[in-house]
Amino acid sequence: MRSSLLTCLLIAATVTLAGCGLLDSATRDETASWSANKLYAEAKDAMSSNEYAKAIKYYEKLEARYPYGRFAQQAQLEIAYAYWKDNERASAIAATDRFIKTHPNHENVDYAYYLKGLINFNDQGGLLSLLATDDLSDRDPKGAREAFSAFSELVTRFPESKYTPDGTARMKYLVNALAQHEVFVARYYMKRGAYVAAANRAQHAVQTYPQAPALEEAVFVMVKAYDALGMTELRDAADRVMRTNFANSRYLTGKIEKNVPWWKLWDPEW
Repeated sequence: MRSSLLTCLLIAATVTLAGCGLLDSATRDETASWSANKLYAEAKDAMSSNEYAKAIKYYEKLEARYPYGRFAQQAQLEIAYAYWKDNERASAIAATDRFIKTHPNHENVDYAYYLKGLINFNDQGGLLSLLATDDLSDRDPKGAREAFSAFSELVTRFPESKYTPDGTARMKYLVNALAQHEVFVARYYMKRGAYVAAANRAQHAVQTYPQAPALEEAVFVMVKAYDALGMTELRDAADRVMRTNFANSRYLTGKIEKNVPWWKLWDPEW
């Protein structure tokens, strides 16, 4: 009896020790002995293989273990790109902001601004969705505005940066897109008889984006909205702006009828 009990205890102890060994093996960190150079190299390899989650893990370990090493700063910047490619937009933005704040004079800080602009520019839920619905009144192009701000900082602070030409081109696109968004919202309000709101949005477009192609329609909306409100002085002022700056506008030349103001000849749906 005693022999059987002793045998059972030995077997249980053996199983327990084996289990502990398996547990230790499963939880052991293979990177524990890696140098900063090794961690960085493995992270770069993971990035090259599009294994962004793995790259993020290695970059995080690198920062935690070697916060003052020469690879740490670069890891802070590259992890932002990895987050972005791994569809972790908020984390990517936070990483670029942290790098810019922590290393304002770093030789690659221009790339941090450029990357922040790209992340916001390519926000599928922001800029690219602005024109995806008829109801634009509740659309907030926050991503587009933040992209413009980041690119603007890049262009202003680093005019010689290799990223500046592309940033400049994207800024032009953003100006046009944001102005067009304001005009679309103004048109939305016009169709629903919210003339004050329409006039305000059109005026905002004119004041904020003075060089955008959408300004022609913005001024037209102002004329129509002020006329609907019976605000003749503001209407006539907008009319003068229209005739002075857009003499060949389709709104002026498209429909002609004697003794009838041009803006009354346009259907509200235009």
